[in-house]
Amino acid sequence: MNALFQKTKIACQEQLPAHAYKMWIDPIEWGGTDGDQLVLTVPNAYLKKRLLDQFADLILAEWETLSGKTMKLQVEVKKNKQKAEAGAAARPPKPPVQLDLPNMRLKPFSGRLLRRDFTFDQFVVGTNNDFAFSAALAHATHIRTEQHALMLLSQTGMGKSHLSQAVGHHILKERPQERVFYMTAEDFTNEMVQALRQDDIGKFKKKYRDQCDTLLLEDVHFLSGKSRTQDELSATLDYLSDTGKKIIFSSCFAPAEIPKISDQLRSRLSSGLITRIETPNFRTRVRILEKKAKGKGVTVPMEVLHYLAGELAENVRQLESGLIGVSAKSSLLSKKIDLNLAESVVKHIVSQHKAITVDTIKELVCKQFSITAKEITSKSRKQQIARPRQIAMFLSRKFTDLPLQAIGKSFNRYHATVIHAIHTVETGIKENSVLKQQVRYLSDKLEHGTF
Repeated sequence: MNALFQKTKIACQEQLPAHAYKMWIDPIEWGGTDGDQLVLTVPNAYLKKRLLDQFADLILAEWETLSGKTMKLQVEVKKNKQKAEAGAAARPPKPPVQLDLPNMRLKPFSGRLLRRDFTFDQFVVGTNNDFAFSAALAHATHIRTEQHALMLLSQTGMGKSHLSQAVGHHILKERPQERVFYMTAEDFTNEMVQALRQDDIGKFKKKYRDQCDTLLLEDVHFLSGKSRTQDELSATLDYLSDTGKKIIFSSCFAPAEIPKISDQLRSRLSSGLITRIETPNFRTRVRILEKKAKGKGVTVPMEVLHYLAGELAENVRQLESGLIGVSAKSSLLSKKIDLNLAESVVKHIVSQHKAITVDTIKELVCKQFSITAKEITSKSRKQQIARPRQIAMFLSRKFTDLPLQAIGKSFNRYHATVIHAIHTVETGIKENSVLKQQVRYLSDKLEHGTF
């Protein structure tokens, strides 16, 4: 029977992508049969859930083809009893542990809190993110991965932060002794600057090189132009990699697309596994809405879910915004959730995005800053021209679906210039209250269609 199951695995391998087979099917072991039950064993609960959700039908179909018998699938998590007993004997008794309060957010050893709903269980896997999910789970569980670093790429609102934090959740739950650092590249920069000001850079270096087991670093494109931070991060990454520590990066841009970063850091970011999360398809968007509705305790008719999934196709955050809007309006007006209510919510969300173009953004920005359309696309580097141009590029990226190359072409610039402009505005918003007010004012006008 074991030999027959190995043939079943081979048959499954021929129908699956290589990474999917290696991650989800290859680790499965034969567990025997129990009446009409085909018993299989897997290393952990996550693999069990994924197997039952995604691959059970395929395995049973191939088994039936080879054996001629129809079976039901029973999946068990393998327990290594001898290893557990040996480990328990070697460790001193643990002191009593205070239980977490309900809804308490997990706190990494350093950095930001993890969102309690950003776990692997709450992540909806589709064809757009299957490889990214598999890679992140492999890094969290140490299953069949030779890579120490993983870079998650996607546009805003696609789930890269969810996966990054899910890695942290899993490690803190399964191996609480491991030291997890979760932060943004901006946090890392600010902490280093503070250490330099206090003449305490040695302590900073020791913290990241000797006291970190897993580094979860978000928005690494923020490091563009920050040469001192890049040097220190490169050295830290070298040390972590050499000592076998895990590193998870996230970014909106691939290493080759980030301007003004050193060759050394670009090489470090490119040395690990790089995977991109794409826009979810219709079927995946429906499943995302179902899971989020269930999590919020909201009952939404399937026709409404299909309508939302069809209209709100930009990203996961837009989907969630639509679901929250429908739920809130239903509750506040004491109306049932139906298509009419959903249409009234979605109409505002999508209409403005469809109407906004780069040309309308240029016109709005030129009017606001009293410059001409010719000036905003000119080669002028004067501050009174360059700043509005950067804001217009930032808004074009935010409110249109155009790729960077197309936005750059609209302003007679290369895509690297657009990236630099976006970073400049993002940074300026945090440091310059006047710029923040200007961008907010223009964004409000675009969102409300008053342009």
